[in-house]
Amino acid sequence: MTTNADPAGRPAVRQLRLVVEAEDYEAALAFYRDVLGLPEEAAFTADGGARVAILDAGRATLEIANPAQKKMIDEVEVGRQVAPKLRVAFEVDDAEEATGRLVSAGASQVAPPTLTPWQSLNSRLDAPAGLHITLFQELTTQEEREHMDGFGTESRRRRPAGGGDERGTPATES
Repeated sequence: MTTNADPAGRPAVRQLRLVVEAEDYEAALAFYRDVLGLPEEAAFTADGGARVAILDAGRATLEIANPAQKKMIDEVEVGRQVAPKLRVAFEVDDAEEATGRLVSAGASQVAPPTLTPWQSLNSRLDAPAGLHITLFQELTTQEEREHMDGFGTESRRRRPAGGGDERGTPATES
């Protein structure tokens, strides 16, 4: 795995912060902070009514997917193409409960919690501030998933001549 670190060995990037403009700031803040349960880390105001709240979403990752992967995920989770280029995913302890709670608070359910081939329970919602979101509940550990076909890391993945099968499915680690 390639890492970029400063001379002290710390990661070059310390935090991923997704900034979302919300026309209805109060409703979006209440939904994500009070209903989804993201703790408020900080809030700032400025002249002209400018406001921002920074909500703690736990560990952040940036998931880079090619168009074929995005299409496959939509098919597995929803059964059709629905996601825009940007989709925000939140790991929760109970996907069924969290989905119901968010729908009760005004999110539109796009697809109910669905068992995926990678052993997570994923639902899709259209949520405040124009976000298309996934709620996911991991049903297996990272270590268990690493032994499943198609899992690993790109930097460690070994590919046969041609890089995978005819569908573009990458070769698995040995």
